[in-house]
Amino acid sequence: MTLVTTRILSLVGAATLSLGCAAGPGGGGGGKGQGAGLVAASGEAPTSEVEADLVFMREEEKLARDVYAAFADVDSVFVNIGAAEQRHMDAVGQLLSRYALPDPTAGKAAGEFSDPALQALYDSLIEKGSTSRVAALTVGAEIEEVDLVDLAAALEGTTMPDVRQVFENLSRASRNHLRAFHDALGAEGVDYTPVHLDAADYDAIVSSGRERGGGMGDGRGGH
Repeated sequence: MTLVTTRILSLVGAATLSLGCAAGPGGGGGGKGQGAGLVAASGEAPTSEVEADLVFMREEEKLARDVYAAFADVDSVFVNIGAAEQRHMDAVGQLLSRYALPDPTAGKAAGEFSDPALQALYDSLIEKGSTSRVAALTVGAEIEEVDLVDLAAALEGTTMPDVRQVFENLSRASRNHLRAFHDALGAEGVDYTPVHLDAADYDAIVSSGRERGGGMGDGRGGH
């Protein structure tokens, strides 16, 4: 995913913080998984771009999961959403298995990444979010923003029904996660300003109700 990787490298290099360990593809989940609900393969082979998107998304979801696990003691929103991020990893893992693609998270402990840019970004996010409760919640909102931007770009690059199903479900869940972080920040008296989404798009998301469907759960809990 050249566009995403370039953006991440830029973010890390400029110290601008953004973004939005299963044993193997689809493993380590727990709770409601997504393999059973995955639509049948169309017979279309993924392009090299789609393959790269899937591999990247698997590790990007791990980044979100690991950051939220690190901040689990800050607010229950991180516990709830962190569990959902594992399901997101599992969903992408199903596609990696289906198309015999390498799993970049295999053998990686929490906070460890195959992609050097993601590793640097994780370290930066943890450093920033550790300074205060509001900083941790802000990191969460930024992660979900970038997830949405990345997923939108990935959706534009494929017509494969099963890949689109997973990416659309992840997008729906990320919108719910963004709503949860927006609400949590609001409870702290913070009016969060979007960094990566257009203001109009952000306002449309946070002013609308929680979305349901997709069979993955969003981990929103009571937020």
